[in-house]
Amino acid sequence: MSLIVTGSIGIDTIHAPTGSAVEVPGGSCAYFATAAAIQAPVRIVAAVGGDWPEAHRALLTSVPGLCTLGLEHRPASRTFAWGGRYLPDMNARETLFTELGVLGEPGPRVPDAYRDSRFVFLANSHPTEQARLLDHFPDRAIAIVDTMDLWINIAHGELLGLLRRVDGVVLNDSEATQLTECRNAVSAGRAILGMGPRFAIIKKGEHGCLLIHADGVAALPAFPMEAERVIDPTGAGDSFAGGLMGHLARVGRTDLAAIREGLVRGTVTASFTIESFSLERLRQVRPAEFETRLTEFRRMAEVA
Repeated sequence: MSLIVTGSIGIDTIHAPTGSAVEVPGGSCAYFATAAAIQAPVRIVAAVGGDWPEAHRALLTSVPGLCTLGLEHRPASRTFAWGGRYLPDMNARETLFTELGVLGEPGPRVPDAYRDSRFVFLANSHPTEQARLLDHFPDRAIAIVDTMDLWINIAHGELLGLLRRVDGVVLNDSEATQLTECRNAVSAGRAILGMGPRFAIIKKGEHGCLLIHADGVAALPAFPMEAERVIDPTGAGDSFAGGLMGHLARVGRTDLAAIREGLVRGTVTASFTIESFSLERLRQVRPAEFETRLTEFRRMAEVA
């Protein structure tokens, strides 16, 4: 089934206790698509500027199953860029700079060939832009939106309007509290369902995730990782979403059981991402390796 993601393609500069990576591939769309492609073909809709390195283009186009027809190149513009520094325990980071570049311009065009996409993920961007892109997929089977504290603060009304139109939302526990004013994650999830979606996925970092669905509740731990294997947490949340949506598109289902299995696969996908800077480890994952780690996680978490 056709899977599409819209969001940012960026140039990241990352400083962590494990080292630094300067001007490497990043962005929500890049992480999501590379992760989803492990399980299913994926289409991207995004824009980059004239400064986007050729090596970054070659990396994305080399990912099996990733279609870049919707990647718009704007020679006179600059690519979205972000820089951050992780604190010693890697559980928190500070933003050093953000350069919006093309993200401050009108959004990219959706190719006509993409309009039959049935599985739609609206990666993190302004809710107005997410709503515009959603309009292109009237025959979708499911649409899930990612959001963040910035939009909850400055585009609250637009975000609430968008939530009435989507099936699911992905956000972290602090953002869920900010959006609903509920400090309890389950209560926050229930409040989000009252805003329109039929499910909410609340990410809790190293403590896993929580699914609040109209048909039930599920909780899942994170994949246990030794400290020395955690190199760079950037993109883990986007990779988690890519693993989830890749599974849904692969099986062509959107019921509670399929979403729960998607959470398992998303968790395993994110565990690869954090083993390197940028997309390097994620793009090396092969199906057999993925299935081996999936089996290991099921055994550790006793997930049937």
